[in-house]
Amino acid sequence: MNNSEIQISTSVLVVGLGGSGLRAAIELAERGVDVLAVGKRPVGDAHTSLAAGGINAALATMDPDDTWQQHAADTLTESYLLANPITVQIVTEGAAAGIDDLVRYGMPFTTTEDGRISQRFFGAHRYRRTAFAGDYTGLEIQRTLRNRAQQVGIRMLDQVYITRLLVHENVIFGAYGFDLYSGTRYVIHADAVILASGGHNRIWRRTSSRRDENTGDSFRLALLAGGRIRDPELVQFHPSGLIDPESAAGTLVSEAARGEGGILRNALGERFMERYDPQRMELSTRDRVALAAYTEIKEGRGTPKGGVWLDVSHLPKETIMSRLPRVYQTLLELQLLDITEESIEIAPTAHYSMGGVWVRPEDHSTGVEGLYAIGEAASGLHGANRLGGNSLIELLVFGRIVGAAAAEYSTTLPAQQRSAAALAEARSEVDELLASRGPENVRSLQRAIRNTMTDHAGVVRDEAGLLKGLTELDGIEARIADIGVHPDIAGYHDLAHAFDLKAAVLAGRATLEAALERRETRGCHNRSDYPELDESLQVNLVWSGPERLEREAIPAIPAEIAELMGDVATEGKLLE
Repeated sequence: MNNSEIQISTSVLVVGLGGSGLRAAIELAERGVDVLAVGKRPVGDAHTSLAAGGINAALATMDPDDTWQQHAADTLTESYLLANPITVQIVTEGAAAGIDDLVRYGMPFTTTEDGRISQRFFGAHRYRRTAFAGDYTGLEIQRTLRNRAQQVGIRMLDQVYITRLLVHENVIFGAYGFDLYSGTRYVIHADAVILASGGHNRIWRRTSSRRDENTGDSFRLALLAGGRIRDPELVQFHPSGLIDPESAAGTLVSEAARGEGGILRNALGERFMERYDPQRMELSTRDRVALAAYTEIKEGRGTPKGGVWLDVSHLPKETIMSRLPRVYQTLLELQLLDITEESIEIAPTAHYSMGGVWVRPEDHSTGVEGLYAIGEAASGLHGANRLGGNSLIELLVFGRIVGAAAAEYSTTLPAQQRSAAALAEARSEVDELLASRGPENVRSLQRAIRNTMTDHAGVVRDEAGLLKGLTELDGIEARIADIGVHPDIAGYHDLAHAFDLKAAVLAGRATLEAALERRETRGCHNRSDYPELDESLQVNLVWSGPERLEREAIPAIPAEIAELMGDVATEGKLLE
């Protein structure tokens, strides 16, 4: 058994090697601050690489009337007034500079014939403001940021699992973790830590995330460090996840397929979005399209496998090959399906955590000194419905801001805290799990959580189901005490799965408790027992542990943005 420990010191530790982590690390390196970036996945294979459709900025290259204020207004309207207006203004106003950074780093955006960055429509945007690279924008962003990170000499440790953040008297001083292959432990001392470790949508059965990512790690790390979780119940279900094959259930068919003119039909051949949003049809918001598909399926108009049809076969073949190459390739590989000839069978899939770690909008600090959170790990921008393309720009804007804030914090810190007790606790947690020889199987408990969340906290929820979900979680949590952990010749992945399981049960509890408290239907959160929007619930719900939930007021919207906002409409919501 490998118990060797390596000590590393750095000024700033970044946990997560996706777009937000890399952008923050680049900012730190460009400012001359020592930075170490650590992730549990291989560096080229972070979740950001799966983002397909595009990245938003009011560049006005296609629609000259577009402005950052209008982008902010669209974001706030579609958040159902739960987004923080300060966060929204920072992202929309800083978006063009975020795109400039990518261009400076060599990002190959799709351009018009005269060399301008091309922009496409995405659901619920007033103008074309989604810049893209085919339908593999996230992959290109990840590649571009990784290349830049290598150019500026950032130290990266991939396939290292962070189990605990090290904190003493509410001040961060590093993190503890282990190598997924050798089991070697790491004690990383740092002045500041930036948490960029994603969301929690993998705790549903059908999800757009792959195995062993987005299991709620950031929730658990932040909470144990003294942080809090905001709006965990606000989870975006993307309308178009694949149903087959089982091993790839939930894999995304990019919104770009609808953006380019794809049509949704039920099993009767009806173009059902006419019933739910006759103006915007397939370009309606994600929450409405997902709920519409869910309703069609539930009311018996779904396909034999429990989905609906997405058809792009009427589009010119050149359009499909140039604008949707990844969708074409994915369907050919997974189902031997030619989308230029046949429709795609899809169903809603858990896609994005719109809530996350509680952060201050200005610099994404968490209330634990020296701890920051960014990207899908953080909260504040999306409210109850995320606009497609907004998450990628968030990475760029806050990556830069948080990198700068952590640099400032680190360089002005008079001394670094240490705590032998905090380190001993992190060490013994790993020791205890490695010694676990119980009969319970980690993988089957993960599946049990996914079944519970799918059955009781999916697209439509109600009180009875949420309470049943909490009871089931209690049972699963009791069984976690009896798991068996068995590292083998292939490595310590079993230990990582045990930590993923701990994170998943915590994230599941946060989600169910907040969903129970939000007795209304708003955006992605549909309560069949409370079908109306409740004005008094225009608040953020902040969770700081089991049965500890408080309501937080949201700042007022600046007048220049408010005057551009449409009404927060509820038509097309729960129709049954």
